[in-house]
Amino acid sequence: MATSQPHEDSSALSRLAPPHGGPTVLKILLGSQLRRLREARSISRDDAGYAIRASGSKISRLERGRVGFKDRDVADLLSLYGVYDERERMALMSLAHQANEPGWWHKYSNVLPNWFEVYIGLEEAASRIRSYEVQFVPGLLQTEGYTRAVTLLGHPDAPSEEIERRVALRMARQKILTRDDEAPDLWAVIDEAIIQRPLGGTETMREQLEHLLEVTELPNVILHVMPFRKGGHAAAGGPFSILRFAEPELPDVVYLEQLTSALYLDKPEEVDPYLAVMERLCMEAEPASATPDILNRALRDL
Repeated sequence: MATSQPHEDSSALSRLAPPHGGPTVLKILLGSQLRRLREARSISRDDAGYAIRASGSKISRLERGRVGFKDRDVADLLSLYGVYDERERMALMSLAHQANEPGWWHKYSNVLPNWFEVYIGLEEAASRIRSYEVQFVPGLLQTEGYTRAVTLLGHPDAPSEEIERRVALRMARQKILTRDDEAPDLWAVIDEAIIQRPLGGTETMREQLEHLLEVTELPNVILHVMPFRKGGHAAAGGPFSILRFAEPELPDVVYLEQLTSALYLDKPEEVDPYLAVMERLCMEAEPASATPDILNRALRDL
C-alpha cells in the first residue's frame, strides 16, 4: 500500500500542544487536526462515523473536542484519511493519549459540573481573557471571603465541606495570573454596582476592594469600571467572557454562563459581535487609569 506524504512533520505536531490547558485544549487541537485531514480527503462526517462504527454527530463532537478519544477510533480515522507515515501517526496518537489525561481540576470533580470543566481547561490555556461582569467581581480576582459569600448565594443548603471545596477550586484557578511562564492577560470591565454592593458584609467587601487595588498593579491585569452615570450601554444582555489563544489552530471562544449550564460560541459570526461589544464597553467605561481612584472612593464609602 502506498504511503501518503505526512501533512505535518512530527516535530510540528508535537508543538500543537500548548504548555498549559490540559486535556480540554488538547482535545480541541486534535479534533481540529482530524477535521482538516477529513476535509482534505473530501470525506463526509457520516462516512467517517461509519468507519468507526459511530455516527456523523459523533465525528462532529470529536472534531470539536467535546468527547474523549479512543485509540482504535483515532487509528481507524487516520487510516481512512490516508495517514500512514509512522511519525505522524505516533504524534497524533500521543496527542490523543495526552488529551485523555485528567486535568488538575479533576480532583474537584465532585463539585465541578461538566459544562464548567470545559471552561477551566480553556481558561488555563488562554493567552488573553476579556470579560464583562454585572453582578460579581470576576472569579479570577475574587478573595477567599468574597468567593465564599458568592458560593453561599448559589448553594445556600450545601454542607460546609462542599462550600470550602468550591472556594478552593476558585482559588486554585487564580494561580494562572501569577504563574512564571506565559501568564494570560486579563482585561475586565465591571459594573459599578459590583463595588457598591457589600457582598458578604463590610469587612469582606473591604478586603475584596483592597485586593482589587493590588491585582490591578499586575502588568497583565486591566480593570475598567462602568459607572452608573453612563446609563445604558452595549452589554445590556448580561455578562460574558471571551478567551483568545496563542495557538492559531484555536479560535476565540465566547463563554456565556447560565443558571445550570453554559454556552460556548466559537464560530466567527457568533464571536465577532461580542468582540465588538467588548471594544465599545472598554471605550464607554472609565479608563483603567481611573480604577484605583474609583476603588479607593468605594473603600471610603464603606
